[in-house]
Amino acid sequence: MDRRQFLINTSWLWLAGALPALAKEGTGVALLIKTKSEWKALLPPDRYAVLFEEDTERSSSSPLNHEFRHGQYVCAACNQLLFKSTQKFDSGTGWPSFFDVLPGAVATREDFRLVWPRTEYHCSHCGGHQGHVFKDGPAPTGLRYCNNGLALQFIQEGGALPALRS
Repeated sequence: MDRRQFLINTSWLWLAGALPALAKEGTGVALLIKTKSEWKALLPPDRYAVLFEEDTERSSSSPLNHEFRHGQYVCAACNQLLFKSTQKFDSGTGWPSFFDVLPGAVATREDFRLVWPRTEYHCSHCGGHQGHVFKDGPAPTGLRYCNNGLALQFIQEGGALPALRS
């Protein structure tokens, strides 16, 4: 792919302001760049819509909302580790919620789609939209990372983590 085609295919990341934030706050893992058509070919339509069109799943529709076994949560697009089960809590909102995220796992930016600003967060490896973070969570952070279940995959403790997508 030449430079012009690369810029055309990734312009949605530039326009959203996500690419500079991801590069700045990343985990040290190389930023994964794929076109929307490449992601569409890799993911089921509902996951693609949440992760790369910033759709939101219906409240209380995710089985992960009631998942409280020990384990880890990875990005459903690229398999980067985002959360540990010890960071999860029942927020009563209908979406899987976490009071903290693993260091460098997400990048944030302001979202003004509902008029008032909210902080949304994306996987720092692939840019996949995870959800929004609010300042109404439990101690010790006081934060609530409200995640779309479709944007996550749960790996039970003792299970092998999937390979990081490249």
